[in-house]
Amino acid sequence: MSHKVLVIEDEPDIRKTLEYNLLREGFEVSGCGSIKEAKKLIEDPKFSIILLDLMLPDGSGLDLCKEIKSDTATKDIPIVILTAKDDEVDKVVGFELGADDYVTKPFSVRELILRVKAILKRNSKTLLTPIEVNRNFGSLKMDIESHEVFIDDKEVILTALEFKLLNQLVERRGRVQTRDQLLSDVWGYSADVTTRTVDTHIKRLREKLGTMGKYVQTIRGVGYKFSRTPE
Repeated sequence: MSHKVLVIEDEPDIRKTLEYNLLREGFEVSGCGSIKEAKKLIEDPKFSIILLDLMLPDGSGLDLCKEIKSDTATKDIPIVILTAKDDEVDKVVGFELGADDYVTKPFSVRELILRVKAILKRNSKTLLTPIEVNRNFGSLKMDIESHEVFIDDKEVILTALEFKLLNQLVERRGRVQTRDQLLSDVWGYSADVTTRTVDTHIKRLREKLGTMGKYVQTIRGVGYKFSRTPE
């Protein structure tokens, strides 16, 4: 069964190009150019992934992203934001609302399709029951099954990707993780994909962890690691 992609893009040339190339890759594709049209299509939530432009004629794509991620029927559909805006604030807001990736125009259609395939591959993996249900580090406590994080017994709200990234770092604490390793293990991307997604997520993760954020260390020219011990 092929994956169904929804392209929400108000520029007809870009939308048609994406639809054509996605169809060539074997995807089922639906396209629209406004929030109003998108909402009608999403009423039948069978889409595997959504490509969402931020600048739409009848509103902000960020508002639509928030609405999709707030609805229990659609919250698990991955969203890739497409936009001409390269402002880091927009990226952080998009990720905070639950977007899975962020692509700035003009973009390579081939790279975008690689990202789409990586996200779908990651989401289709069967989740095995973890041997370690809880993962603790000083005042940081992680419940692997419920995807909950607590610092000093106060819950820290993380997106699914932020949780996966933190889990990867804490599980391999003391060992340096290159950006390519993290892209592969957390996002499912190959080395063909160039993105600053890791850096943006690390920055946001540190902010959310507060005093525990200092344990996420930058290793210049290499990548990131989580401290070996909480001392």
